[in-house]
Amino acid sequence: MDHMGIISLIPPILAIGLSIAFRNVVISLGVAVFVGILIIVGGNPVDTSLSMFTDYLVAQATDSYNAGVVVLLFFIGGFVALVERSGGGAALAKSTTKFITTRARAQFSVWLGGIAIFFSDLGTPLILGPIFEKIFDKVRSSREKLAWILDSMMSPVAVLIPFIGWGIYIMGLIADAFENEGIEASEFDTFVQVIPFQMYAILTVISVPVVIFFKADFGPMRKAERRVLETGQRYWPDSTPMRGENTVVAEEVQKPSRAIVIWLPLAVLFITLFGILGTMGFPGEQVAGGDFRAALSTAYLFAAITLVVLMLAFKVNKIGAIISTYVKGMEKMINVVMILILAWSLGSVLTEMGTANFIVEMLQGNVPGSIIPALIFISAALMSFATGTSWGTFAVMIPLAIPIALGLDAPMLVSIGAVLSGAICGDHCSPISDSTILASTGAGSDHIDHVKTQLPYALTNGSIVLVMFIIAGFTASPYTVILGVVLMIAAFVLIARFTRKRDGVLGEARDRTGAEFDSASIAASGADRVSDQHVETNPKGS
Repeated sequence: MDHMGIISLIPPILAIGLSIAFRNVVISLGVAVFVGILIIVGGNPVDTSLSMFTDYLVAQATDSYNAGVVVLLFFIGGFVALVERSGGGAALAKSTTKFITTRARAQFSVWLGGIAIFFSDLGTPLILGPIFEKIFDKVRSSREKLAWILDSMMSPVAVLIPFIGWGIYIMGLIADAFENEGIEASEFDTFVQVIPFQMYAILTVISVPVVIFFKADFGPMRKAERRVLETGQRYWPDSTPMRGENTVVAEEVQKPSRAIVIWLPLAVLFITLFGILGTMGFPGEQVAGGDFRAALSTAYLFAAITLVVLMLAFKVNKIGAIISTYVKGMEKMINVVMILILAWSLGSVLTEMGTANFIVEMLQGNVPGSIIPALIFISAALMSFATGTSWGTFAVMIPLAIPIALGLDAPMLVSIGAVLSGAICGDHCSPISDSTILASTGAGSDHIDHVKTQLPYALTNGSIVLVMFIIAGFTASPYTVILGVVLMIAAFVLIARFTRKRDGVLGEARDRTGAEFDSASIAASGADRVSDQHVETNPKGS
């Protein structure tokens, strides 16, 4: 195999190491690309700089495929910013609150809201959190529980959807890796086929209703729920909520909005997208990546126009402010575009250095290809946990995972799914992740309390997923995820049941008290207001 030997590992090691050290993906990828080119051109820094800009960065940015991805990302950024500013998501969530009379309904409503606001992963906690925190206080459910549900409905939902920024970003990385390896396959079809192997995301999303309806709280989460249920106290004595009651967590609209402001533009988006794709033979025939991006760009444009008209009609904002919001949304995508261009460039550098060939040569005969997806999952999870970024992990791991899977005869789709699952798992567990921090902020929870209560669920799901990737490495069956879901339900229910049994009769009595409270919580005169004072008894470790 053609490769430059062990020095071909320097760029990916630099990218990972610098990401962990500085938690800045752009700088880390930039340095890795520069050093890789420096090795390729023979150590001349001037030639390296010239080659980096002309042969890699500019070449990647001006490639017709890549340029289409960049334009689409800008369209998506502008639309998402308008949706968040419109207040439609908050109006839609508020319209359902009159039906919330139990703890289970409150928690399930947040889960449904997270699915409805799939288009904005980071907007989910900032839109839903301030609305549902008061409801959770009223029905005596913990802020930690709210933060966990919000966190579970952010990146785990977004990574499953091909026509928002997450999917476009991932498909861009896959397409570039396919081109470098000479693989002729649709990145859209590949992404769709990988969805069953995004097992961590699927298990995390499904685990929320499992915990709600099977009353499967365990670990620190159970203690937090009992704290609120028994004492009415929102926080532990040493807790520090991420924000005060009057802190603004997102840009507020100037005037009340309506639910139609969100559901009608989304309807226009879907109708336009699938209407155009239908004329191309979808879903019966394969749609080219360029055609898919063109259809999606058109759909986002029409949806944005619809949204602007609605915001003006309902006087949510003036035209100048609306245009400014749209432009700011596009500007927010610049960092994503920079990461993507650098990731494409790093992929080209690694291909030229033969990094994947060197890894394959080292592993061949020593590690069976069927184990590769499990190893990829562990590597991606560790990197994402240490860096706090799933996108940065995608950028480094996908260009490596695809050629390694090819070289070692590992199942390709399973290996890509392992990268995505590992990155989301590590990000979900990491206390320095943007999504973890925003979930705490949106719920008004103490950040460390959120991490502690979420971690047992995340590690349980992660352990099950690791086993599933070992199985999928041998079978390559998309139905493996069904076994994973069954094991997750069984694990959560058994762990919760063991916890209740360990607590004894007193714990069971408290659970029954909580169930009775559910049915009468809203009507009870004393439940409308819960003291803000921290509880002085029953500490976290009790």
